[in-house]
Amino acid sequence: MAHKAGFVNIIGNPNVGKSTLMNAFVGEKLSIITSKAQTTRHRILGIVNGEDFQIVLSDTPGIIKPAYQLQENMMDFVKSAFEDADVLIYMVEIGEQSLKDEAFFKKITNAEIPVLLLLNKIDTSDQHQLEEQMQYWKEKVPTAEIYPISALEGFNVSEVLNRIIEVMPESPAFYPKDQLTDKPERFFVNEIIREKILMHYKKEIPYSVEVDTEEFFEEEEIIKMRSIIMVERDSQKGIIIGHKGSALKRVGVEARKDLEKFFGKQVHIELYVKVNKNWRSNDNQLRRFGYLNK
Repeated sequence: MAHKAGFVNIIGNPNVGKSTLMNAFVGEKLSIITSKAQTTRHRILGIVNGEDFQIVLSDTPGIIKPAYQLQENMMDFVKSAFEDADVLIYMVEIGEQSLKDEAFFKKITNAEIPVLLLLNKIDTSDQHQLEEQMQYWKEKVPTAEIYPISALEGFNVSEVLNRIIEVMPESPAFYPKDQLTDKPERFFVNEIIREKILMHYKKEIPYSVEVDTEEFFEEEEIIKMRSIIMVERDSQKGIIIGHKGSALKRVGVEARKDLEKFFGKQVHIELYVKVNKNWRSNDNQLRRFGYLNK
């Protein structure tokens, strides 16, 4: 039987469930998921392997109108998603009417590769609304195949996966068959810590934060790591740490639990907070954190 392999890129507005879908496909928690917009900042590759196929999935940041340099770089990740895809997944949610960027929308409707339009969160709608939405998107993107799904509940996810395999080109695998992602372990440490910050802090704080894991030592029984939480201002540092260190301690405890699940062994983590002034608008800092390729 011929082997199939290709790149599937997932795009859409913030918070439509792109990361939830990728995690459902891969079966591992590769992309962080919170209810806040702009959770995903990088393109994250997740790899789904079968005996005669390999699907390389790319979860991209939600499409927004950029307000500062970091967001512009994030939108560059989305642009590149159009360039190397064999299949495009355009994800929308019930009640959504359009993409936040008209130019991206034109690219989707003019795409020369298969486009699967996934209407997500159908568990929050009734039959009448679902039928209306299906009709709306058929008219809006006539070239797409439309699938109603619930990424969270797993409804129709395996059907979409089977369809992806059907339309994949014949090709040898691009990555070793036991590999789940192209990202290093430290990347996931940073993302898990960042997820906890997104969950527990309000307003601008989560978006001003970057996490850098400076030390990662794996021993037989335990992994020891040291991570720096970077903020843009002194006042943010105080908020992250909290009264007598209580807020930072909570982040550390919750991150450690998730990291132990992720790595399957005991974790010891030390967290520190540093001020890195205006890092989101500084090309050198953005390059350092992997947001700039140039």
